Amino acid sequence: MKPNRRQLITPHGPLALPTFLPDATQGVVRALDARDLEACGVQALQTNVFHLMQKPGSSTIRALGGLHQMMSWDRPIVTDSGGFQVYSLIRQNPGDGQLSDRGMSFQPEGAARKFQLTPEKSVQLQLRYGADVVVCLDDCTHPEDPPATQQESVRRTIAWAQRCKAEFARLVAAKGLSEADRPLLLAVIQGGTSRELRRHCAEALLEIGFDAYGYGGWPLDGEGNLLVDVFAYLRELVPRKFPMHALGVGHPASVVTCVELGYDLLDSVMPTRDARHGRLYVFNQPVGLDDDFFSYLYVSDNRHIKAKGPVSPHCDCPCCAHYSLGYLHHLFKLGDGLYQRLATMHNLRFMMQLLERLRKR
Repeated sequence: MKPNRRQLITPHGPLALPTFLPDATQGVVRALDARDLEACGVQALQTNVFHLMQKPGSSTIRALGGLHQMMSWDRPIVTDSGGFQVYSLIRQNPGDGQLSDRGMSFQPEGAARKFQLTPEKSVQLQLRYGADVVVCLDDCTHPEDPPATQQESVRRTIAWAQRCKAEFARLVAAKGLSEADRPLLLAVIQGGTSRELRRHCAEALLEIGFDAYGYGGWPLDGEGNLLVDVFAYLRELVPRKFPMHALGVGHPASVVTCVELGYDLLDSVMPTRDARHGRLYVFNQPVGLDDDFFSYLYVSDNRHIKAKGPVSPHCDCPCCAHYSLGYLHHLFKLGDGLYQRLATMHNLRFMMQLLERLRKR
C-alpha cells in the first residue's frame, strides 16, 4: 500500500487528496444515512474508537459485521484512536479517569463499569471494526499546557506509537493480510508550540515508520486562531511522500490554509454541528478561492421567511436543488428533523466542493 500526494489507496478504495472527512464519531453523521453522504460526494468518514467502544459497544459492532456493514458504507473509514479524549476527558477533568504510561481508564457518567484503553487495545478494536486507516493512540495536549506536560505527552506518545506499531504488525501477520489488503497506520505528532519537542516527536515517529502522520494537539491558540506556524513547521518535518492529517480542522478558511501548507486529510464536527444550529456555509463566487471566498448564512434570520431562492446559487446539494431558503427557515423554526438532514447535506456538500476547488489549484 503506497500512498502518494494525490491519492491514498485503502482497502475500501482510493481517496483523492486532499479530502475532508465528516466525523461519524459514534457510527453516524447526525441526521444522514450512507446514501445522503454519497449524494454529497463524501469520500470517507472518520469515527472514534473511544466513543464506539461505549456505544454501541465492540461486541455489537462485531455482531453487526463491522463498521462498514453496520453503517451500510462501502467507502473508506478512518478510526480515530481516542487520543483527543485523553485530553478532553482526563487532562481537563482528572476526576473522570486515570492516565498512565499503560493507557487510560475512565468511567463515563451513567456507565455501569470502567473502560480501559491502551495502545494495544485501541489498535485491536480499530482492526476489529474494519478500519481502513488505523490511528495510534496518543497523549493529546493543549498548546498552552506547561512545558513539563508537553514533554510528558511527547515521551508517552512515542512509547505508545511504538506499542501500536508492534501490535498492528502482529495482528496483520496473524490475519494473513497482504501489503495491498492491510489498513494504513497513522501516527500522531505531539509537542504543543515547542519546535524542539515537535521535531523530537516527528523524528522518533519517522524512525519507527508509519504510513501517514497527523498533527496532534488542540489546533487553535487561546484566542481561537489556527496555529499556522506550528502546522507549517510540522509539515516541513515530515517528508512529502507521507500524507498528513490535520486532525480537528474544519473551519473553511483553516482548511484552505492547511491544504496550502501540504496537509492531505482534514476532519471536524464543525460543518455538521454548524448546520444543525442554523449556520450554513455559502460560496461568494461560483469558482475560485479568493480571500473572501465564503460567508455564513444564519437560517433563523427573519429576513429569510419568504426567500424563494435556494440557500446558495452556487451549490448543487439536494437541499439547494429542491427547496427554498424560506422553507428551510420554516423547518428550522419548527424544529423538524428534515431541517437537520437538508442543512447538514448542504454544509457537507459545501465542504466537498471546497476540496474539489482545492484539488484543482
